[in-house]
Amino acid sequence: MTANDLVILYEDNHILVVLKPQNVPCCEDSSKDPDLLSAIREYIKVTYSKPGNVYVGLVHRLDRPTGGVMVYAKSSKAAARLSEQLKSGDFEKKYFAVLVGCPREKKAVLTDYLKKNAVNNMVYVCGQTVEGAKLAELDYKILEEKGELSLADIRLHTGRSHQIRVQMSHLGTPVYGDMRYGGEKAKKGYLALWAYTLSFSHPVTKERMVFKVQPPKDAAPWSEFDLEKPFAYINPKNA
Repeated sequence: MTANDLVILYEDNHILVVLKPQNVPCCEDSSKDPDLLSAIREYIKVTYSKPGNVYVGLVHRLDRPTGGVMVYAKSSKAAARLSEQLKSGDFEKKYFAVLVGCPREKKAVLTDYLKKNAVNNMVYVCGQTVEGAKLAELDYKILEEKGELSLADIRLHTGRSHQIRVQMSHLGTPVYGDMRYGGEKAKKGYLALWAYTLSFSHPVTKERMVFKVQPPKDAAPWSEFDLEKPFAYINPKNA
């Protein structure tokens, strides 16, 4: 992952919205593999001839195997304001997921408590009273069923590590390709989890911004479904 590989959906003096490829870390991790944050720093440094260290704020995260829309801040002020939106719930993230199986309820809110094991980097559903337990909530809607697979539209209410993967697996319908949480039932392949919508208020202008990108429609298992036509940016005033 280098600056030349970046897919930029929107940029101004305060923020940079990009498409995160699957299996690319959103920031440097223990693997030391090329990551998105470093590529953005390189892009800004070269494009704008910035000397010294370039500031890029990591506002939110996506798991390494998950692809989709991300926003990075180009100033500490923008980063702080976006982080506040994330905490207050004004920062909205929606995902498409291909599930193995179909939940009994086609539309529901899932509320669980999760705890992360730092040793093996696994997250588990646990009781509310367990030390370190964190509330995890999302809502989902099944859009289409194809054989043993189903396409879910998921909106996060909280942003816990591996949240969608753990909660959907706990429901008995793991995300396709997620053998880590779904075992053999999840099937082998690329993780079919995609952050297709990101919306927030611009940290300076306060304009509501909405970005949408569809999953790789020609790749399995996405190719099994009739996916929403992609578009990168909508101005709600003109929508």
